[in-house]
Amino acid sequence: MSPSEVLVTGGRGALGSEVVDRLCAAGCEVRVLSRSGKPGTVRGDLATGTGLDEAVRGVDAIVHCASNPFRKARQTEVGGTERLIRAAARAGVSRFVYVSIVGVDRNPHYFYYQAKLEAERVVERSAVPWTILRATQFHDFLLKGLNTLEVGPITIVPRGFLFQPADIGEVAGRLTELALSEPAGRVPDFAGPQVRIAAELAHAYLEATGQRKRILEIPIPGKLGRAFREGAQTCPQGERGRVTWEEFLYRRRDAATGRISSVYDRTDRTERESHARRTG
Repeated sequence: MSPSEVLVTGGRGALGSEVVDRLCAAGCEVRVLSRSGKPGTVRGDLATGTGLDEAVRGVDAIVHCASNPFRKARQTEVGGTERLIRAAARAGVSRFVYVSIVGVDRNPHYFYYQAKLEAERVVERSAVPWTILRATQFHDFLLKGLNTLEVGPITIVPRGFLFQPADIGEVAGRLTELALSEPAGRVPDFAGPQVRIAAELAHAYLEATGQRKRILEIPIPGKLGRAFREGAQTCPQGERGRVTWEEFLYRRRDAATGRISSVYDRTDRTERESHARRTG
């Protein structure tokens, strides 16, 4: 099945932009939802519902990638999903694809995971035919985290945390397949090829970048830390990608500088430029 028109929320973000590229390559007409309605997008605000009816009118499928893991997580994940899927139902959209996170039901101690799980329930209750894909953390997300946790000669990591990082392009490819297929409900989770301890990921990163820093493992107390140590965010069953953490690092590494680029570099820069225009 090949939908003639697909709406992608979060289509300017790290994952959404990859989905947009793949849908366009598959011959689809793609609309990108944007609150600002900048060139190349359609205007619509998940936070208020403004413009959503017009944005979804005439589309065959929606791929919902918009996300906010920060202050307004519940407003975006739950409220935004409710508004979008109600508009989709009114417009007669035939497929709604939502991307969630592996283990949100096994680690509900983090407010963002709580919001993602509740948003899944919103989709499941909807009259719109739906598909939900859960994926593990992206390589790019963990790279950004490691960059944030570098403090002088030290890289700080949570002790014993288990991750199974996945390639963002492979996840986008799977979402594209689902957007071009019949609704399938909750499909098998998608994960990277290897379960790794946070300190191992940091060591490989430092080796790839040629840095000699000490790795400091910090214990994280409470239920949240225990869930990560017990592998709540890993996926022993389901579908697995092929790109390992080391392959990701060396593919993105600049041979001259040793710097490793992330798709978040591009999306963060775009957001900064947009903010500058709004406040300029």
